[in-house]
Amino acid sequence: MNLESFLSQTARAIPASAIRRFFDMASEMKGQVISLSIGEPDFVTPWSIRDAGIYSLEQGHTHYSPNAGLLALREAICAYMKRRFQLAYDPRTETVVTVGGSEAIDLLVRAVVNPGDEVIIPEPCFVAYKACVSLAGGIPVPVALQADQGFKLTPEQLAGAITPRTKLLMLGYPNNPTGAVLSREEVTALARVLEDKPILVLSDELYAELTYSPSRHFSIAALPAMKERTVVVNGFSKAFAMTGWRIGYACGPAPLIAAMNKIHQYAIMCSPATAQEAAIEALRDTESLISPMRDAYDQRRRLVVNACRSAGLPCFEPLGAFYVFPDIRVSGLSSNDFCEQFLREEKVAIVPGNAFGASGEGFVRISCAASVDNIREAMARLARFVERRRSHA
Repeated sequence: MNLESFLSQTARAIPASAIRRFFDMASEMKGQVISLSIGEPDFVTPWSIRDAGIYSLEQGHTHYSPNAGLLALREAICAYMKRRFQLAYDPRTETVVTVGGSEAIDLLVRAVVNPGDEVIIPEPCFVAYKACVSLAGGIPVPVALQADQGFKLTPEQLAGAITPRTKLLMLGYPNNPTGAVLSREEVTALARVLEDKPILVLSDELYAELTYSPSRHFSIAALPAMKERTVVVNGFSKAFAMTGWRIGYACGPAPLIAAMNKIHQYAIMCSPATAQEAAIEALRDTESLISPMRDAYDQRRRLVVNACRSAGLPCFEPLGAFYVFPDIRVSGLSSNDFCEQFLREEKVAIVPGNAFGASGEGFVRISCAASVDNIREAMARLARFVERRRSHA
């Protein structure tokens, strides 16, 4: 029996993640491979959070939670959103706890996108956006962002992408993979384009806590006219080093959250109870937990940016997240060839920029979520690799 013939056309069409491809290649190689490919903090989850999870297990809290998440966690999330971003949400009707931010993204897309609806996706962007839209039968409409514009979506680009079939804008800032951050003024300019149009916004703010001076995250939902049409997605994976706990959340208008929770009921049931109780602890004193890790990422991103520039690779300065996105076109190689040859010759895994959309071609993503020693060694190998490419040109 040819089981391939049973696969849906959608499942066949969706490409496998290039990030995982290079991670898997690195894991199978012999010798000292340095992986700067996965967007995962190298820090262990802070002890107070782990201790809360352990205590919940010791107390026997191993049962289903309410579908939308523990009320105590939803209340903590809403208090955090109000404290940090001046966003007020009702924990009972405007908040749902999900299995990571990725599930929240998928839930909103499935809740609002009908077959044929268009979804604007500024690229380069998180790899799951297009796949989620395609799985829902929607039509991804990529907008190519430019390095000379700081990889920021401009009002002109947004206006040019809108058609009568546009249903949703997926806005991911601070950005993965570029590290770009939008200022309040830039967000406001985008909102003006949308104000008289029936378009929803998914604001992916997973890296909101990871911005570096002089930048500071500003949510589009903080604009009064936008809150009623925006769902904010966030989570604990990046800022709190809780990737394996799989806890995220969405806050937004009650009708949208209710629809998301309905799908969540059937697909997932609820997020892990132990992880939810650990997340409550994470929100008790966010700044003291996050600040040391954010300072470390700041040091590492400056190290990587300087190393890339010293190696002759033009490099936009990221002011958010923990990635650097250098331009590698001077090597004469495509993004894929650069990453494959770099991995085979120097045993360093990074990700080709076109994994995040066609406009990422000519760039690569380097994760700064690794130790300083590993980053220094990887950057020495990068300089050596680029110099060899020049000598062969």
